Amino acid sequence: MQWIPLAAPLNVLPPNPMTMRVQSIPPQHQFSDHFHHWNQMVYAISGVLTVVAEGRSFLISPSQAAWLPTGNVHRVGSLLGAEFRSVWVRDDLGESLFSGGVAVFAVSPLLKALIIEAAGLDIKRDADGYRDRVFQLIIDQLRRADPVASALPWPISEGLTKLCQELFENPADQRGIEEWGNTLGMSGRTLARRFHAETGTSLRSWRRRLRLFRAIELLESGMGVTATAIELGYSSVSAFTYAFRTEMKGSPRTYQSGAARGHAHGAKGRVP
Repeated sequence: MQWIPLAAPLNVLPPNPMTMRVQSIPPQHQFSDHFHHWNQMVYAISGVLTVVAEGRSFLISPSQAAWLPTGNVHRVGSLLGAEFRSVWVRDDLGESLFSGGVAVFAVSPLLKALIIEAAGLDIKRDADGYRDRVFQLIIDQLRRADPVASALPWPISEGLTKLCQELFENPADQRGIEEWGNTLGMSGRTLARRFHAETGTSLRSWRRRLRLFRAIELLESGMGVTATAIELGYSSVSAFTYAFRTEMKGSPRTYQSGAARGHAHGAKGRVP
């Protein structure tokens, strides 16, 4: 797949203490390798982001964000498009938030609402200090966030990237590892070995996690549970519900109602 490059913003001032950027990323577009002289939180209020940093490639769902420390070279894009929110945090503040380099963490409904609210604030009309208080609440939420290991790994090689892209676009695809091996010109055993080497997991486990990622994306977009189950290729709604509950500790309907409350809470600050 050929990514279409997006231009990084030029002549931007350092965050003091925080800067919020709002941008829609079209499908198959990405910001090419670059770095900042400040920390960055990468997040999408809708859609799934692809992040490449520290030699790793992974996807984050709308329920997650990635933390990229100062000076980290990275790429950010979206396969199917996303409503991108980039939070730049002053270098000294970021030192107390996460340690150990790039991190992925869960975004609470409150943090999501605060990000949406902050994106809609006008810096020129902040005589009462409201914007600074919202920014401080975001920092407080980041201090409470715990890194998670549930980002979806993404391969680097061209052949495996093509495989994962096709499954991402059509998660109902039922082809097994031998069929995929034939498509890519290798044996199923070789494919399994290479896939595990590049992603750290088996193709079967990866597909299960992929379906969860797409489920979160579709449910948050407002798609019904039955339609989501069909879109993801589950044999029945009950099979989808069981798989979702196993990973998320709650049903798809419960998750969707919580996401809807989060959208309603943050609607005031939404930027068209």
